[in-house]
Amino acid sequence: MRFILTTLFFIAVLCSCRSSKKLQSAITKKDTVITALNNPAATDSARLVHETFEKIRGNYIQFETFSSKIKVQYKDSKQRNYDFNAFVRIQKDSIIWISINAAFGIEAFRVFITPDSVKVMDKLDKNVQYRSVEYIREIVQLPVDFFTLQNLIVGNPVYLDSTKVLMYKERETSVSLATMGNFFKQLLSLRKDDYAVLHSKLDDVDVGRSRTADFTYNDYITISGRLFSTGRKISVAEKTRLDVSLEYKQVEFDKPLSYPFNIPRNYSIQ
Repeated sequence: MRFILTTLFFIAVLCSCRSSKKLQSAITKKDTVITALNNPAATDSARLVHETFEKIRGNYIQFETFSSKIKVQYKDSKQRNYDFNAFVRIQKDSIIWISINAAFGIEAFRVFITPDSVKVMDKLDKNVQYRSVEYIREIVQLPVDFFTLQNLIVGNPVYLDSTKVLMYKERETSVSLATMGNFFKQLLSLRKDDYAVLHSKLDDVDVGRSRTADFTYNDYITISGRLFSTGRKISVAEKTRLDVSLEYKQVEFDKPLSYPFNIPRNYSIQ
């Protein structure tokens, strides 16, 4: 159960795990233009920052339904390695449905998530487990809810606070923003030509935790007019380390979908 719920959080996005670097050191390496924003509203760069956030919002993936096959590679600090396929379906703001296939295409788990609940059907041990969404937050030790998970899966930025911009910078081919939120400092890197997200690095505002997360987005294609990253990597480090790679295939938007979750009578409830 713990492994499944941890993996569900990362069934979304993203390369190499890093130790917890200070945000300041990460954003002062050979930049073309760096503008410190002690008071963004009072600087000439305020317009550039505003325009950048508008372009980020313009790339947000809007949809009613979403489906994809995702090839997942999972590795943790205990050297446990898992390769499996996950079939994901989403009804926007209401259902996230996931079927996880083990070896030889055998379905091992089926998951049904709503904004306030999680149901996991273990088809190998023939049981069903009911939990609240808060349980995912406890397992992954990150402030995640249904809507965070939904955005992660489709590839929209998370934990991005446009009201607390610490730094703005431009390079020849990229634009980066450093922001401060309630939970994380974030360094977000974007392609300069279309403002597609390339990388997001999160550092916990609680320096005592030394918690860091890296999200990398690759292999962009256009699907039904939407800019979509089909290759992603995630790394999270604190006391332990977790790396997940995801390869998206058969991506579709706004198609009619079903979300079956019929529990056999011989399954136990936990």
